[in-house]
Order: sequence, then structure tokens, then C-alpha cells
Amino acid sequence: MKKLLSALLCAALLCAVLLSGCGETTGAGDSGDNSIEAHASTDKYRNFYQIFVYSFSDSNSDGIGDLQGITTHLDYLNDGDPNGGNDLGIDALWLTPIMPSESYHKYSVEDYYNIDPDFGTLEDFDKLVEECHKRGVNIIIDLVLNHISYKNPLFLNACAEVEQGKLDGDAEYFEFHEDGYYGPDVNTILVGDYYCEANFSETMPEWNLSSDKTRAEFEKIAKFWLDRGVDGFRLDACKYFSNKHTDGVEFLKWFTDTCRSIKSDVYLVGEEWDADSFIEELYHSGIDSLFAFRFAMSTGDIVDCMNSQKGASFVKKLVGYEDKMRAANPDFINAMFLSNHDQVRIANALQGKGPDYERFAANVYMLAPGNSFTYYGEEIGMTAAETTSDAYYRLPMVFDSDKLQAIHIPNANIGYEAPEGGGVKQQLEDKDSLLNYYRELIKVKLQNPEIARGHITEQKDFGEKEIGAYIVDYNGSKLLVVHNFSNEETKELTIGDDVLPNATLRASLIGPEKAKAELKDGKLTLPAHSSVILKPAE
Repeated sequence: MKKLLSALLCAALLCAVLLSGCGETTGAGDSGDNSIEAHASTDKYRNFYQIFVYSFSDSNSDGIGDLQGITTHLDYLNDGDPNGGNDLGIDALWLTPIMPSESYHKYSVEDYYNIDPDFGTLEDFDKLVEECHKRGVNIIIDLVLNHISYKNPLFLNACAEVEQGKLDGDAEYFEFHEDGYYGPDVNTILVGDYYCEANFSETMPEWNLSSDKTRAEFEKIAKFWLDRGVDGFRLDACKYFSNKHTDGVEFLKWFTDTCRSIKSDVYLVGEEWDADSFIEELYHSGIDSLFAFRFAMSTGDIVDCMNSQKGASFVKKLVGYEDKMRAANPDFINAMFLSNHDQVRIANALQGKGPDYERFAANVYMLAPGNSFTYYGEEIGMTAAETTSDAYYRLPMVFDSDKLQAIHIPNANIGYEAPEGGGVKQQLEDKDSLLNYYRELIKVKLQNPEIARGHITEQKDFGEKEIGAYIVDYNGSKLLVVHNFSNEETKELTIGDDVLPNATLRASLIGPEKAKAELKDGKLTLPAHSSVILKPAE
């Protein structure tokens, strides 16, 4: 009898751990198994949250978001307990520029060694870093190395020298050249008889990235922030990291190597929004990540394949992209996202198509290998009030739909409203909300480290164009990720040993209005716009 009871107990425990045919999973509130331990990340693989600092949280009621406001809301993002289930599960922050600048977006830097007074002080920043690290949250800051503010003292000194015809002093920091050096499509600033390149604006002249003086300054800047506890940088406008004397790969390799000599585990992610070939070329520098723009935005591969219901096509695109980038940098970490401060919010692209579209889009980008980057407010379905100006993509975060923040974004003259499901406060109280779905999705990732860290070793073909499926392998541990891109049809799939030996249902990610996903006798029932993770029984 004792042996029988022991066997029954073991069987029950095995059922709970593996989520096999003994159990089923449903929607956002029951997507994974709480008996599976979630592990906080200790490496570069993270669930990032992008904060546009001006818009996130105003702690002193001056109408501008600030660093203290971010610190106040850290427990919402991560309370330090990956198994607690009371936070979003974010384990890394990307802050848009925080350095002094006359612009509200702060991409025109006047002082690389300080905090803009709108946002607080260096002491406020140090406190934010300290509180992040207490919770196991890494923090990277936007670093603008392509251009500078025309009010930066270094540029003002350079202009004074150039006016006198001197080009061997501070002018060497910048792209000053005689008339005729630039083509007709290059924006420039006229200083005396010389022109300085200014691709983005006449208020933002370009650094000379091949200058030894510039590089020595950049090394000082990087060391200043890394020594303060920053875990890495998001590098703005890598598209322009070249001139007639260096190319982007050479400069980016130099900067990557320089940062690693200061902090060996520094994380760098770059912005290059051109075609795959340009991104692939930059990966030869050894940089950790470059944003995968082709999959993001309202016109990217994720939305396109959702609209066409082509799951197999999406996985083929993802595998092809990963293969190219890994050939350029075997250690690359893909950086997937849906939208950011420069693109219309993803909820605008999916608006009116049903609540499961936003949930499923989250599945697709977050369950891809690499790092995920969630733009603030995406987890509650925030939309842009107007879709042709980036000012509207940066509207204030909605923590409470009954008390909208009085933050005014310059050039955004249309008032903003809370998402349909309410703000953070309201959605936390609704078990079926988009926010709670994101919380469950990130928890599943923390329970299954193979998702982010694994390599896609094989695309699985089920003979259904709507089904996108692939195997990820992390140090010999394999998972099968299956997406149903159909917006209406439940799919019945055969999961034999040729697909995944002795498969068990590890987790399912399905909206609350859907039927359950079920794996029984080798048959997987997968509702429309849902995803599952399968793993071989141990």
C-alpha cells in the first residue's frame, strides 16, 4: 500500500510540474504552472521596458516626468520577487536621453556628464540605479554619439575657432569641411567659410567619429556613466556612424571594445532602421544587439503576417533573419519590439480588430529568442491620439484612468484619453486585462529560460499556413513554440515524436474568451490567436 501511495504521489507531482495531459491551461490568468520556479535573470537576456522619461511619471507636479517618478513606480515593474506575481516582471529599463538639453526629447545633448534639471539630479539618478539593482533590474541609458547640441560648450568653442579660420583645435571634434565636400542632400550648418554636417537638424551638428579627440571624449563619457552603475547603452542613430574616413562597423567596434574594457558585461543595443543588409553589416562590429525593425511597427512583419494569417511565413522570416545576423556575430542577441517613441503605437495598428490581436502580437515578439523591448503603455493598450506626429506617440503614461497625469507634450495639442481597459490601476483589478496578460507572458518567459536564450534550430511544418512553429535549443534543453496565426480557426495538430519526443504542454497563452488549449494522445488543440510552449517530458 505504501508503494502504491508513493507512486500516486509521484504521478501527481509529475503532472503538476509538466502540465502534460493531466492538466490544461486556459487564458491570461492561467497560462503557466505556478509550481514551476521563475528565475531572475543574471545575464544580458532581459525583458526591457522603454521609458520616455518626459512622459512617464511626474513626481513633483511640474508637468514633466522625472527620475523620481520612475523610482516611485519600480514596484509596478519589478518588486524583486520573480515568483510573487504582483509585478509586470520587467528586469531591465531603457531610458531615453536624460542629459541636459533644450529639447523635450533630450536628443540634443548640451552636457554629457549631468542630468537635465527637468528630470532631477545626479543624486536622483544614483537612487534610481540603486533601487533598480536591488530588484535585479538592469538599466541602460540612451547615448547620443552621432550628434550634439549646438549649445554644447565644445561646439561653441569650435565655432569661435572656425570663424577665425582655425581647424586644428576643437573643430576637430566635429564634421567641419569646405564648401563642396558634402553632396546636395546633406544638411549642414554654415560657420564662417566652413560647413558642419547636421543630418537631423541645424541645432544638432555631427561629431567627427574618426577623430582621436572625439574618441577620447567618448571613452570619458562611457566611463562616467558605467562607473555610476549603468549596465549599458542604447546607441542612437547608428545609421550615421560613418564618414569619409571611417565606417560604421569600425567605429562601432571601437566603441564596443572600449565599453567592454571598462565593464566586461556591458550591454549595447543600437538603432539602425535600414534594410537587413545594413544591420547585418553592423553586427560585424561585435555589438550585442541591433533592433529588429523589420518585424516591428504597423508595417512590419508581425502585423503583416497577422493580417495575412501566415504563421509559417513569419517563422521563415524570423529564422532567415536570425541565421544572417548570427553569421555576422555568433553572439548576437536579437532585439524584438512592436513600437517605440518614433513609431505610431502598435495599438493603433491593431485597434478595432478585437482584444486578442494585441495579446497575440505580444506572444509573437516576446516568445522569439533574444531580448524583448516593451514601450511604456504598450502593456495597457495605449494609443496615439493622432498618428502623423511623433509627439503623440509619447503621451503620458496612464497609471489611473480616473486621474490622468497633467503632463503636456510639446506639439501634441490634442488631449489624450485612457485605453479602453483603463489605466494600470483599473487593469490590475481585471484578471482578463491586457496588463495581466503581459504579466503572465513575462512570467512564462522567466520560467522557461530557453525562450530568450535558445537558438532556433528547426522550423516545424504542420502543413497549415496559419501555424508558425519552431524549436529552440539552449544548452541541450529544447522547447517547441507554436503560434496559431488564424484569427478564427482552432487548429488540430499532431505532435509526434518526430516533432518533439514525449511532448508535454509547458504553458499556453490564450485570451480569456477562448477555449482551452489541450494536448492529449499526441493531438494538440490550438485556438485562434493563441500560442503554446511544449517540452519533452523529463
